Amino acid sequence: MHKKPILKMKNISKNFGCVKALQNVSIELYSGDVLALMGENGAGKSTLMNVLCGAITSYEGEIFIEGNLIKMHSPTTSRNAGIAMIHQELQLVPELTVAENIYLGREPRNFFGLVDNKKMNQMCEKYLNALELNINPSVQIKNLRIGEQQLIEIAKALSLNANILIMDEPTSALSKAESQKLFKIVNKLSNEGVAIIYITHRMEEIFAITNRVTVMRDGQYIGTVNTVDVSKDDIIAMMVGRTLSELFPKEIIPRGDKILEVKNLNFYPKEYQSSRALRDISFDLHKGEVLGIAGLMGAGRSELFDCIFGLNYKQTECEMFIEGNKVTIKKPLDAINNKIAYVTEDRKDQGLVLCRSIGENMSFPLLNKYSKRMFMDTKKEKKDWDLQMKNLRIKAPTYYSLVSSLSGGNQQKVILGRWLLTRPNILLLDEPTRGIDVGAKSEIYRLINKLASEGMGIIVISSELPEIIGVSDRIITLCEGKVTGEFMRDDFSQEKILEAATLTKEGDLCAI
Repeated sequence: MHKKPILKMKNISKNFGCVKALQNVSIELYSGDVLALMGENGAGKSTLMNVLCGAITSYEGEIFIEGNLIKMHSPTTSRNAGIAMIHQELQLVPELTVAENIYLGREPRNFFGLVDNKKMNQMCEKYLNALELNINPSVQIKNLRIGEQQLIEIAKALSLNANILIMDEPTSALSKAESQKLFKIVNKLSNEGVAIIYITHRMEEIFAITNRVTVMRDGQYIGTVNTVDVSKDDIIAMMVGRTLSELFPKEIIPRGDKILEVKNLNFYPKEYQSSRALRDISFDLHKGEVLGIAGLMGAGRSELFDCIFGLNYKQTECEMFIEGNKVTIKKPLDAINNKIAYVTEDRKDQGLVLCRSIGENMSFPLLNKYSKRMFMDTKKEKKDWDLQMKNLRIKAPTYYSLVSSLSGGNQQKVILGRWLLTRPNILLLDEPTRGIDVGAKSEIYRLINKLASEGMGIIVISSELPEIIGVSDRIITLCEGKVTGEFMRDDFSQEKILEAATLTKEGDLCAI
């Protein structure tokens, strides 16, 4: 007997002006299904899911939930239909507590109609325990690391007890151990009959937890296949319309002179900060070299970049030399003046002003350069914007398009374009391909190779071992704020790097 779908989206279409975001897309989902939704950035995945969760209400086509036709008038309509979505970009209120975020708009009340905080914290602990999160429900979201915030988003969705759960890049900010916890939750929910749509760009996750794969390209439905019947190359070919024999090519470039040297860096976070302290970190970087920084989430990788860029000057002790000259970087402007650029991990909150255009976002570090006395040199600005749009293949109608309208991959390219306009000699890249599809990853890798070949020194942080191995000439590992290993390219192996990233110099296991 043929099983009836719990969800059926039929001939869904959506236009944004002259751009056809979705063209007659149809998908089906069954109870207990874990369906991977794949496609390059801009393929239409997020638009389709925004239609399903009620964020986009003007669309063509039909949506059936358990056989009943439902028009998604609002997110409330979707939630009442048993649908919950975990967004890639965090939807949390920084000033509120963990419990307040999870039950926002659904707070339990006492006899007098006031919020029952004690009960709310107790209810919250159930979902924190399910994710093995040792976090106080009363702590403010802003005091958590981004990976912990991602898990709070997941706990929030679990608290809705949805029949259909949409997960958009849920592991993008999680460590390997945290991702494994999430996979257990996915399997448990699936066994309980919850249907899950799982959006990810990490191929290994597809084969670990999903049973079917649906692929989209350029706003169109390409096909659905059983996960056990396809290979990684098959899925990539469906996604990009071509075979990628080598996803992330690495060019071997002769190492030049030393461009950066950091000696005995120590960072002392304040008591209220959740940042990792750093101890006695020393390393160097050469022209034309790509130096990888590997480590578990919370090892201190991002804190290291913040210190180099002058964000934590008063709490940092170190000696820093650029091309042999001792420098003192007290603030980001000092770093920019010393030809250092920093692409942060969190592009939404730290990298971009979403309500501004592509061009404006690119110009922010260069307002002095573009200003002529009291007026902006708009001709020069537009010339540079146009050049970066073409060189980085940013998919948008014009540089006047709002950054908020772009896919994650194109938003990342805007940040890269901004910093490349400063003509840096040293480029710091913190998770540069987080939430980006395989095609965009390949473009960014090629860009890294090109910049290195031109003599730039590049430091890359990545949580994906295959990625850090694929892009780097040399790798150093951090664990609990200390350097625990260094590997040249000939010595790279996932086993060696993971071992170094999980062991302190004293031989103890790092906290995972």
